[in-house]
Amino acid sequence: MESSKEKEFKQLVHRHKETIYTVCLMNAADQDEAQDLMQEALVQLWRAFGSFRGDSSENTWVWRICSNTCISYCRKERKNKDKIQLEVSNFLTVDEEDSKQIQMLHDRIHRLRPFDRVIALLWMEDLSYEEIGEIVGISAKNVSVRLFRIKEQLRQMSNPNAE
Repeated sequence: MESSKEKEFKQLVHRHKETIYTVCLMNAADQDEAQDLMQEALVQLWRAFGSFRGDSSENTWVWRICSNTCISYCRKERKNKDKIQLEVSNFLTVDEEDSKQIQMLHDRIHRLRPFDRVIALLWMEDLSYEEIGEIVGISAKNVSVRLFRIKEQLRQMSNPNAE
């Protein structure tokens, strides 16, 4: 028989499944790694579930747990592995030109450092600098500075001839 804690956890996962999947997918090199990240994120969410105090929103808490899990995983697992490119078009129904643009964006974001990748993803989710800062544990001002630098890196990646 399922305990009330298990039911509450399942409801939490159901409410935030898109967030969990998005964070894991954007930090994965391929579908198998995305699944591994999702499993690890769910384990970490379960471990931390009883300690959620409500100091932040539930969504912020889920983002933070999943992001930190992905950052830790990336640091441990990717040191000497070759990356396999994720075919984004397998998950989205878009025309060919949009698919190329999405793949290029994914490739560029994937080349960022894990912490910067999380910040970029949160910004793309249209979160405020304050919300991003709360999730990743830095000030809103620091988020602003980091995003400026991230955007510059992405611009440079899109123009390989620039110095």
